[in-house]
Amino acid sequence: MPESTPSPTELLELYQRAQAAFTDRVDAVEPGQWDLEALPGWTVADLVAHLVGEAHWVPGLLAGEPYDDVAARVPQGTDPLLAPDPLTAWEAAADEALAAVATADLADGTVHLSRGPTPAWEYVDELTADLTVHSWDLARATRGDEVLDPALVRAAEGMAARLPRDGVPGLFAAQLDVPSDAPPQVRLLARFGRRA
Repeated sequence: MPESTPSPTELLELYQRAQAAFTDRVDAVEPGQWDLEALPGWTVADLVAHLVGEAHWVPGLLAGEPYDDVAARVPQGTDPLLAPDPLTAWEAAADEALAAVATADLADGTVHLSRGPTPAWEYVDELTADLTVHSWDLARATRGDEVLDPALVRAAEGMAARLPRDGVPGLFAAQLDVPSDAPPQVRLLARFGRRA
């Protein structure tokens, strides 16, 4: 692990905090808001399903299983991922993912992603950043609390710094320009292509 990377204990704490922040925002979604647009081409339901699906990947990947084996087990589609209801589906998947992170070798472990072998710490760092940014997306779409935990903003900046300026097609939007003296949350969101 690079010296600037949080320790395994800190990575676990940050991941848990990011999960909790997302849970709060899922719990606040009102019945009539699930079909609202959260991101281009994604409804609020699609966004939550994306994070449920991502959480389903965590135990297998952190256990060192091959990417294709894990992929074959994860449900596909918004409705199957959110059954029986979105909050229950998210909390169940999140609990399993958190347990896996808590027992994984984050210092020296390796996960097998579609892009190839990746350090476990980097994978959990990315999961934390994804939860943090998508918490904001969910809050923005549902007129909820858009203020992010400053510790999570700082943590997500590490992952954002690894992204190319023009983004990653199909995964991350191109970065937006904001003033250098903009608040940290605004700068972070801009790195992920969001205009706060």
